[in-house]
Amino acid sequence: MAIRNIVKEGDPVLTKVCRPVEKFDDKLRTLIDDMLETMDANDGVGLAAPQVGILRRLFVIDVGEGRFEFVNPRIIKTSGMQESSEGCLSCPGEFGITRRPMFVTVEAYSRYGDRFTINAEGLFAKAICHENDHLDGVLFKEHVIRMEKR
Repeated sequence: MAIRNIVKEGDPVLTKVCRPVEKFDDKLRTLIDDMLETMDANDGVGLAAPQVGILRRLFVIDVGEGRFEFVNPRIIKTSGMQESSEGCLSCPGEFGITRRPMFVTVEAYSRYGDRFTINAEGLFAKAICHENDHLDGVLFKEHVIRMEKR
């Protein structure tokens, strides 16, 4: 495993739409392991592949409920609304109040190509929406109601 460099705001890779993962192989599993290690080393709760320069539909999350890996995710249902503080490893030191769904249902694949569906709420739902946005070239700032000073 290796800690990868995190791409920062201003790099055009963060504005591009990612391509689906097609091969569920050792290279993918190494990337996922590296992303988890990179997320942990930077005290993050989520990390998407474009944040490490890889334009593939993949992200990892750990909001204290365990580690989750989402390959080719697709949000299929949202409900409710939450307003809360949000930041991003690609925008260090910047935080803002965002509006996100309170509940999401997402379909995705594991690192081995097994399909699953998961329901998430609260912080977990917000993290899924945040990371999924990265796969479409969208930064959290596009959802900010107001920026915070810290």
